[in-house]
Amino acid sequence: MKKRMLIIGLVIIIVAAIGFKLAANKKKLDEKKKPAVAADLVIPVNVITMQPQTVDNPLVKTGTLIPFKEADIMAISSGKLVALHFDLGSYVSQGAVVAQVDNKGLQLSLEAAQLTKNKADKDLKRYKALLAGEATTEVNFQDAQLNADNAANQIEQIQKQMSDNRIKAPVTGQVVSKLKEAGEFVNPGTVLGHIVDVGRLKVTVMVSENDAYTLKVGNPVRVTTDIYPGVSFDGKVSFISQQGDATHNYQVEIALTNRKDHPLKAGTFAYVDFERKSKEDRMLIPRSALVESMKNPVVYVVENGRAVSRKITLGREIGDQIEVTGGLSAGDQIITGGQVNITDGSKVRGIVQQ
Repeated sequence: MKKRMLIIGLVIIIVAAIGFKLAANKKKLDEKKKPAVAADLVIPVNVITMQPQTVDNPLVKTGTLIPFKEADIMAISSGKLVALHFDLGSYVSQGAVVAQVDNKGLQLSLEAAQLTKNKADKDLKRYKALLAGEATTEVNFQDAQLNADNAANQIEQIQKQMSDNRIKAPVTGQVVSKLKEAGEFVNPGTVLGHIVDVGRLKVTVMVSENDAYTLKVGNPVRVTTDIYPGVSFDGKVSFISQQGDATHNYQVEIALTNRKDHPLKAGTFAYVDFERKSKEDRMLIPRSALVESMKNPVVYVVENGRAVSRKITLGREIGDQIEVTGGLSAGDQIITGGQVNITDGSKVRGIVQQ
C-alpha cells in the first residue's frame, strides 16, 4: 500500500514538473511573437509652421425679414361691433374706417345735449340783455355762461366718443389676422386684427464690437435671398445700437424697399452683405491637420521632436482652410499629414510643406 502511494506521488510530481516546463516554454514563445518595439523609431510627418496669413474679411450676416411697420386694429371704446370693413388678406389705408361700434345710444345722448345747448344759449342771450339793462345780477349771468359752456363741452365729449367708435386703420398694409366678427362686444383695447406693411422691410442682425464701430447709419447694404437666386436688393443701415449685449455684439437694422418684380414676404431668410472688403491677419490651418472633428478640434504639435496633441478653438471656414482663434501661436509646427501612424508622444521628423 505504501509503495502504491509513493508511486502515485511520484507521478503527480512528474506531471506538475512537465506542466510548469510547458508553461515556461509558452511564455518564452509568446515573448518572441510580440512585435519588436523600436523605442528610437522616428516617424516622418508633414508639418507647417504657423504664421499669420492675410485674408479678405467680408462682413456678411444672416437674418429674417420683418415688416417695416405693423400694428393692431384696436377698439378704443366699449360697445357692440355693428360692422367690420375688412377680411383676412384685405389691403387697407392708414386712417380708413375699418370697423364700427354701435352709436345709437350716443346719438340719442348727442341730440339731448344739443337741445340743452340750444336752451343754454338762449338763456345766456337773455341774461346778457338783462345785465345790460341792469335787470339781473352778474352772478346770474355767469351761471348762464357756465351752463352754456358745459352744454358745449358735453356735445364735444359725445362727438369724440362717436368718433372713437369709428375704428380706423393705424397703418397702411395687409390684414394678416382677423380676430373679431360683427355682433361681438368689445372693450377698450380689444384687438380686432393685425396689419403689416411690407412696402418696406427691415432685417436685424448682430455684429461684433469691432464691426459696429466701422458702420454708419446710411451705409449701403446688399441683401440677397434663397428665394430669388442672383437677385440683390438695395438696403441701407437704418439703426446701430449704442449698447452691446453681454457678448459685445451690437444690433444693426437694415431697411430696404420691396420690389414689385421680385416681391418679398415678411419672415423670409436673408443674407446681409455690408460690402466691406478689408484685409486682416488670421491664423489658418488646413482641414487635414484636424485629428478629430470640427466639434472637438485637436491637432498634433511637434515639441522637442515628439508629437503632442493640443486642443484648439476654431473660427470661420475659409475655403479648404479653417481659422484658429485659440490654442496655437506663431511658430508652432503643426502636423498636417501622417497622423494615422502616431500617438501622443511619438517621435517624429517633420517634413516642411511648401
